[in-house]
Amino acid sequence: MLTYIIRRVLYAIPIILGVNILTALLFFYVNTPDDMARQIIGEKNITPEAIENWKRDHGYNLPLLLNTEEEGLSVVTQTIFFQRSAPLLWLDFGRSDRKNADINNEIRKRMWPSLAIALPIFLIGIFVNLTFAMLVAFFRGTYLDLWGVILCVVMMSVSTLFYIIGGQYVFGRVLKLFPISGYDVGVHAAKFVVLPVVIGIITAVGSGVRFYRTVFLEEIGKDYIRTARAKGLSETKVLFKHGLKNAMIPILTSVVVSIPFLFYGSLLMENFFAVPGLGSFTIEAIQAQDFAIVRSMVYLGSILYIVGLILTDISYTLVDPRIRLE
Repeated sequence: MLTYIIRRVLYAIPIILGVNILTALLFFYVNTPDDMARQIIGEKNITPEAIENWKRDHGYNLPLLLNTEEEGLSVVTQTIFFQRSAPLLWLDFGRSDRKNADINNEIRKRMWPSLAIALPIFLIGIFVNLTFAMLVAFFRGTYLDLWGVILCVVMMSVSTLFYIIGGQYVFGRVLKLFPISGYDVGVHAAKFVVLPVVIGIITAVGSGVRFYRTVFLEEIGKDYIRTARAKGLSETKVLFKHGLKNAMIPILTSVVVSIPFLFYGSLLMENFFAVPGLGSFTIEAIQAQDFAIVRSMVYLGSILYIVGLILTDISYTLVDPRIRLE
């Protein structure tokens, strides 16, 4: 198993390098340092001298890919591409272009509000989705199953914005049970995260229950389930003991891959509820045209997704011995 894990980690190294290079190329070619300077300085204050001063102050005055004025390795290292891309490999995101703030400190500070919302949604959502999916699968072919599927399709068809705005209006404006925006630290944060968490769970129920129900129904139709029934096992034991255990691979795929996004938070949820998390941090950077932050968050999201895929592969070995033996 250790060899399997090492092999998966080694596979990720060239992918991370490729993501770093591709991210930098996209940002620097689509949005050149001159374009960034114009957007941040403003239309009224644009002069060639102001652009050059801004580029020099922010480290964008070097050549983009090759520095022909240097010799040896400095031809490559003394470039914008290398000096802005290489630190990303060890997660040194540098400073923002607009406010000159330390991006690493901002990420460390903002990840906790994101986790305060995303972690309960993740854990409670898994429990709720699995419970309801196994319930409708247990009563398959009945009116409970039929109306459960209809409800899931309806919930999937409704926009997330409807749940957010409707929840804010009903529970915040009308019933005045929860604040509709803001955030606080410590135990006082609970009253600010309850409503986003409830809305987040509701928005995921439709697709989650429908997916897990499909997985359970596929397992129920297999030969080992029919054999278990033939041996006299109750339907409850067949479904909850044998069916759930053997359905873990597709369940783990959907669960583990979503773990990295816990650190990212929810872009919509944090923006609408004014929660100072990583999601709102990214939205604010896009609106402010701060491409150092945007580039850092895109790269961080890519790394977390790759980590999620590695965790998925490793988790397979825990539930399927055949993978471990291979």
